[in-house]
Amino acid sequence: MSRHARFTIDADVVPQFTACYLRVAGDECAFIEAHTAHALPRLLAALESQGRKPEDVRWVVVTHAHLDHAAGASALLAACPKATLVAHPRTAKNLIDPARLIEGATAVYGEARFRELYGTVTPIAKERVLVLGDGESIELGDAKLTAWNTSGHAYHHFIVDDPATEAVYTGDTFGLVYPALQKHGLFAIPSTSPTGFNAEEARKSLDKVLSLGERFACPTHYDSHEGPKEIAAQVRRFVDRAATWVEEAARGEEPAPAMEARLASLWWEAIAEEAPRFGAEEKALLKLDVELNAQGLAYAASALRSAPPAK
Repeated sequence: MSRHARFTIDADVVPQFTACYLRVAGDECAFIEAHTAHALPRLLAALESQGRKPEDVRWVVVTHAHLDHAAGASALLAACPKATLVAHPRTAKNLIDPARLIEGATAVYGEARFRELYGTVTPIAKERVLVLGDGESIELGDAKLTAWNTSGHAYHHFIVDDPATEAVYTGDTFGLVYPALQKHGLFAIPSTSPTGFNAEEARKSLDKVLSLGERFACPTHYDSHEGPKEIAAQVRRFVDRAATWVEEAARGEEPAPAMEARLASLWWEAIAEEAPRFGAEEKALLKLDVELNAQGLAYAASALRSAPPAK
């Protein structure tokens, strides 16, 4: 039997904010998530710490195309000559030709800030990409890793079930569970950042993770957590609130800036209900996520507002 192990890599400049996972099965290795090109030295150092070489990496798996998950994929593949990228069909398309990803992010951040945040993103040869459909699997040693489509956070998102380590790698579909926010008890919040939030699909995604029956959930933000049911329950409460906020906003006529400001206030109120002991430190860590979550819900409300009436 192969030796099975899973290691968490602290991939971000902010401690314990973004994880990549190194999965070892006998003589073969896989990375789950690639973060950005700046994370490459940390990923290779983790590999070396386990006595492994870049040539031992068989797979680089990314849960979706958002740049804090996939921008480093091209650099990681360049460093691991035998590895193949594994991705959702839509994610694969965007990483084979990343022009739209780069253009969109550069329009937001500017070229200099884009490079500072994500490094260099280059096209990945389609010959080095394996597309996994819903329920399809790859082999790693004598382990099987299975992808399951999970929309709600992004339409091009899948999770990865890993029964040999009793784990499911959840990307952003199972919430953000930062270690720094766990001092007063469990705190998990969904990511509703632009532009893919869909409450119904988010609920289905939570149900899918739980249906796999694994002991551990491994979100990209951050690390392995035992007890997925408790995480799912709290994330679901936030999703239910967010669904109501979107429906209410869609019926109104607020311009986008006012809508985003009001939605951000609602997020802070809901956070205070779930975590009344949070202070300045916790709020500072959540500031960016609250802003992005408000923007995502405002986008969803605007899309719903402009949709043609149901027949």
